[in-house]
Amino acid sequence: MIVEKTLELLEWERLCQHLSTFAATKLGVAAAVDLSIPKTVEASETLLQQTQEVYDLETQLLTALTFEGIYDVRAALVRSHRQGILSGEELLQVATTLAGSRNLRRIINRYPELASLNQLVADLRTYPELEQEIRHCIDEQGEVADRASDKLLGIRERQRQVRSDVQTILQRILQRKGAALQERLITQRSDRFVVPVKAPQKDAVPGIVHDASTSGATLYIEPKATVELNNRLRQLTRQEQAEAEAIRQALTAKIAEVHEDLEALLQIVTAVDLATARARYSYWLGANRPRFVNRAEETLTLRRLRHPLLVWQQQHEQGPEVVAIDVTIQPQIHVVAITGPNTGGKTVTLKTLGLATLMAKVGLFVPAQEPVELPWFDQVLADIGDEQSLQQSLSTFSGHIRRIQEIIAALSDQSLVLLDEVGAGTDPLEGSALAIALLRYLADQAQLTVATTHFGELKALKYTDNRFENASVEFDDETLQPTYRLLWGIPGRSNALIIAQRLGLNEQVIAQAQAQLEGETDDVNQVIAGLETERRQQETKAQAAAKLLQSTEQLHEQVAKKASDLKRQEQKLRQEQEKAIQEEIRRAKQAIAQVIRDLQQQPKSAPAAQVATERLEKIANQRLPSRQKSPTPPPPKGFQPQVGDRVRIPSIGQKADVIKITPTQELVVQFGMMKMTVKPSEVESLTGEKVAPLQKMEVAPKKDVAPKDNTPKNSQPMIRTSANTLDLRGSRVTDAEVVIEDAITKTHGPLWIIHGHGTGKLRKGVQAYLDQHPQVVRYEFAEQADGGTGVTIAYCHA
Repeated sequence: MIVEKTLELLEWERLCQHLSTFAATKLGVAAAVDLSIPKTVEASETLLQQTQEVYDLETQLLTALTFEGIYDVRAALVRSHRQGILSGEELLQVATTLAGSRNLRRIINRYPELASLNQLVADLRTYPELEQEIRHCIDEQGEVADRASDKLLGIRERQRQVRSDVQTILQRILQRKGAALQERLITQRSDRFVVPVKAPQKDAVPGIVHDASTSGATLYIEPKATVELNNRLRQLTRQEQAEAEAIRQALTAKIAEVHEDLEALLQIVTAVDLATARARYSYWLGANRPRFVNRAEETLTLRRLRHPLLVWQQQHEQGPEVVAIDVTIQPQIHVVAITGPNTGGKTVTLKTLGLATLMAKVGLFVPAQEPVELPWFDQVLADIGDEQSLQQSLSTFSGHIRRIQEIIAALSDQSLVLLDEVGAGTDPLEGSALAIALLRYLADQAQLTVATTHFGELKALKYTDNRFENASVEFDDETLQPTYRLLWGIPGRSNALIIAQRLGLNEQVIAQAQAQLEGETDDVNQVIAGLETERRQQETKAQAAAKLLQSTEQLHEQVAKKASDLKRQEQKLRQEQEKAIQEEIRRAKQAIAQVIRDLQQQPKSAPAAQVATERLEKIANQRLPSRQKSPTPPPPKGFQPQVGDRVRIPSIGQKADVIKITPTQELVVQFGMMKMTVKPSEVESLTGEKVAPLQKMEVAPKKDVAPKDNTPKNSQPMIRTSANTLDLRGSRVTDAEVVIEDAITKTHGPLWIIHGHGTGKLRKGVQAYLDQHPQVVRYEFAEQADGGTGVTIAYCHA
């Protein structure tokens, strides 16, 4: 009794109604409304896995389960088992249900990774031969088709012939007796063809009167010439009905033979539909899959938990925004005492926790932030609200005691107990003592108890018994409004006088009450207020730390992505270089082989050997990198500014003298007393001729290093890798120098330094550092395809 009462208090029926709106069949709707709660944790785990697989199927694999054509044919199966005869429409519904179930199984079988769903439909028998026979005999309108039997076909053909004969005779009467007819019309009365005749002229059409109009002006007469044909037509109709009924009876008997398998089919389809409804409802709630934990070892964790009924109210009924709560209960805690003001959200917290527990048990996801971890409770027992009853002579206190007694009787060591205003409704001193004794008893007997109270003595239990914990609902002292947030470790203040003042109670009454309490609770309230202030400060710091952590993680992801991109680029470059070298080797081998063949075919003489030697030397010069000379760049065409030339700067409309050309191919110009550095593209000759691209300039080697002797030899091609590449973009010059020094000590050969363009300060600092470094022989800008003036290549020796 108390379990059913608990479901009523938690409004479980409303949640089941919401779940039913996501079902696709009447079977699923009925199962969702009357949702059963599993008795074992294994059953709950199975339901959760089914929900997860449908969730993944529809959100990740983007395949929706379809239940088209599936009907609730339970009543038809029962009647067939009792030797009743199903109608054509019922037979057609059985056939479409078989086809729809087969299609549903086919979709699931397409994904073998959905192990739980595949196991669920493994025993699904859809009897395709029975479906085909029903469709052969019953047409799409649910009528027995002519093709169902030869006898039925013959009867219907004779019907059509007799009906045609009747129509022919009546048409002739309409033509000959038109003046006696109310209108030229053939109609039916009592399944017999008649014509409408004017009452005064009934003798003009001899026959049987079957009906008359309301006014009596029209008589519906069956002419004598068609009486025999109508009789024959009626006989044929009865024969047709008998034959059609015999066909439906035969089909019904075949359904009765397999009714147990068909009932199992309906149960399986209902289970799949219910799993689909759970998955879609969970997705709509933004819920996450719960994990059942061992209460003795692991923490109950429900962060950002929302009340599912309030979420529905917000979305569908324009309700207020739902405030999420955090519930974190350590393994050693068995009783949580929640305190705080009335209307602050204590009761809603109890209901939210109770519903979350039940949702997890029936295979629903919980509307909370991951990870969702809670124990599997065998039952939820609650005393929430006022049980006052005039009919049963129960006061508020008596009602609570009666329900608590029922809870104690049904209690087990795996139960979750929810108590609202424990010990209320009687003398505060006795009620407090009773509440303390009850909570200590529940700490020994139940897995977890959560109780709301206003008794100050219950707040102190935490400090004498480590199985107890305090929590409170937050109250904003500035707005005098509850925030509905749940705070842990801090007992709450009732704020009764503040709430009474907000609700408009007489100021004089409130002032006298404050005077009465002065000195009695001020110290405790001040301590609690101080704890709340400290908690807010810690929360602010935690939020700032979380933001910092998030930004750090984002930066780490960006750096990791860049490193991955560089690695892929390095691998690609290495593959291209290796491919090019292999191609050169192949061509060289072919050329050498050709020389050898020519030498073998010619007479052996000194001139022939000389010719072969020259050809081999030519091949070596063409293929070996050490023999190849850097091509001399063609002389630039167009205007080439030199030091001392006078140029025009169009952007500012000034003429200036070139006084210096920097290593970065920029021009230092002077006009008047002003000097500035510009790019060659920003100037033109006095005749308006644009500047041609300047030749790339190599910085001269330092005077104290012999450039010819110490310059690295190009005996092998230079290969750029991540090991000899530095990316200094965004660094300060001082930081860049440290990185360069470390790289130079580890590198023997060329070093690619990426500094970018920017303001030029980093590039100048890097090159100034290279100028004075004793291990750097020379440096130059990279090729345009390798970064151009944004990259400096430094040549180092050991």
